Amino acid sequence: MSDAAPPVPGIEFSTLVELLQQRSRHLGGDTAFIFLENGETESDRLTYRQLHDRATTIAAKLQQNCFIGDRALLLYPPGLEFIAAFFGCLYAGIIAIPVYPPRRNQTLLRLQSIVADSQATLALTDTATLNTIEKRFGESDDMGKLNWLATDAIAIPTQEWKEPTLTPQTLAYLQYTSGSTGTPKGVMVTHENLLVNLEAMDRIGQHRRDDIILTWLPTFHDMGLIYGVFEPIYKGIACYMMPPAAFLQRPRRWLQAISRYGATHSGGPNFAYNLCARKTSDRQRQDLDLSRWRMAFNGAEPVRAEVLTDFARQFAPCGFAMAAFSPCYGLAEATLQVTIVPAGIQPTFYPVSLSALGQNRIEETAPEESRQVLVGCGRSEMDTEVAIVDPQTCQRCQPQRVGEIWVRGATVARGYWRQTEATEATFQARLATGEGPFLRTGDLGFLREGELFVTGRLKDAIIVRGRNHYPQDIELTVEECNEALRPSCGAAFGVQVEGEERLVVVQEVERSHLRKLDVDEVVGDIRQAVAAEHELQTYAIVLLKTTTIPKTSSGKIQRQRTRQLFLSGDLEVVADWGENPQFKSDFVHLQEDINSTLKQLKLRSLR
Repeated sequence: MSDAAPPVPGIEFSTLVELLQQRSRHLGGDTAFIFLENGETESDRLTYRQLHDRATTIAAKLQQNCFIGDRALLLYPPGLEFIAAFFGCLYAGIIAIPVYPPRRNQTLLRLQSIVADSQATLALTDTATLNTIEKRFGESDDMGKLNWLATDAIAIPTQEWKEPTLTPQTLAYLQYTSGSTGTPKGVMVTHENLLVNLEAMDRIGQHRRDDIILTWLPTFHDMGLIYGVFEPIYKGIACYMMPPAAFLQRPRRWLQAISRYGATHSGGPNFAYNLCARKTSDRQRQDLDLSRWRMAFNGAEPVRAEVLTDFARQFAPCGFAMAAFSPCYGLAEATLQVTIVPAGIQPTFYPVSLSALGQNRIEETAPEESRQVLVGCGRSEMDTEVAIVDPQTCQRCQPQRVGEIWVRGATVARGYWRQTEATEATFQARLATGEGPFLRTGDLGFLREGELFVTGRLKDAIIVRGRNHYPQDIELTVEECNEALRPSCGAAFGVQVEGEERLVVVQEVERSHLRKLDVDEVVGDIRQAVAAEHELQTYAIVLLKTTTIPKTSSGKIQRQRTRQLFLSGDLEVVADWGENPQFKSDFVHLQEDINSTLKQLKLRSLR
């Protein structure tokens, strides 16, 4: 073990390399990871010693051709080889960049942007993926110039692994953001950032040595990587992994695996619970045993009270308890977790006035029909301070006021890789009093008795006649108003029309309804529901083909990207409607400005 630096206070390891080395010595023969290739069949296993040995083998190979601090793309399909490669990078002092291999019909633009920004020189993958990607090198000079290495083909190296000198402040990897409104930015995550987050999650999750983690979340995303890969190693417990596609194709597989293996800790975004509740029947639930599931975390997108209550009600006969739910809030810029409801604590449901919320005020008294039930996302279990700040004045908000969520503490990452201006604007904010630096999250919320409630995104808020409307609320209203509309696949946003903000709704149609779609009925239901629930007139409605709305890697709707595609006329439209029959022409004059802005952003990113 390296003695270059003391451990992070309160944590017995200085780096993730020391962590795995210790697990290999003391728990070497214990199973660390089991992969379920189709969500059902066990196809691969790794013990702690095997993982350590594979990591040293890969690291020794990397050390022959790379220098400490070099950047390497990791492009792996779901499986355990990704984990070995990631730790191989850590063991070699190489900065890993987890990304997903491009799909057959997907462009390489995002990968090209990441390669250009990170100045990566190396790409790691497996043999099958490399054979597929090599056929596309002609599409991108940048991809072809990388040094490609299939780690599953590495035999015993010709030289021994030399342990690098690492400290808690050493960069472990770059977590690239979705790039929903511009070029992707690489969040610089250190070993200390990770260890602080892992320690907090261990305490909150109340993990025991006989517990089992189960995950289907993609490992190139922060939640799947940190809780699905690093946390099991941190605690020394087994983790079952399944491909994201296995869950999405048949959500019941997730619950079946939890039942079969007695998983105690598992979770995902809000849509996952909604999908399970909608896509399983009473008969399919009869043979499920979810009684050992003690912590079902819910994060990465707005947590819905109705989804929690519906899921808990439907799966109560299976042994699932509402107190197992752990709503949480976090973001890549803070490594992962900021706040979370500890395991075993009932989530907080807080009804507030919808009209007052639109004016950034919190009022509890309102008629039932004009209330919205918010879900608390817990408190910070680290040294993290959460402040609610007026984004205009940079002053702390008074109680019962909604403001931007600002964060500071050891979990906040170092900034964006090679993005000085963006780092200063996002990571080095200060209050009007001079306190700081804080991370500006861009999210809106408030604190109630120390617990964080998240209400929306600052940049996504739709402001009509001085009142804020949160797009996720409108999107929920839309998706529930007609069975032809696909849940969690809509975007609501504002556009300027003759100096006024107007509402646009873009929504996917269920595949089974595409041929028999009654457009007039669907449009009428959307307009009526939005008017009744939000007192808003809808200016334009666009119905899309299934699976075409822009989303991030974690399944979040990319509202700003959808807005751009709406304005440019590049959405895959099934049908559309506008308050003004010529509504499309209202946006033509904006396109020149949009293209000019995008060109400027591109030029700026290349400097």
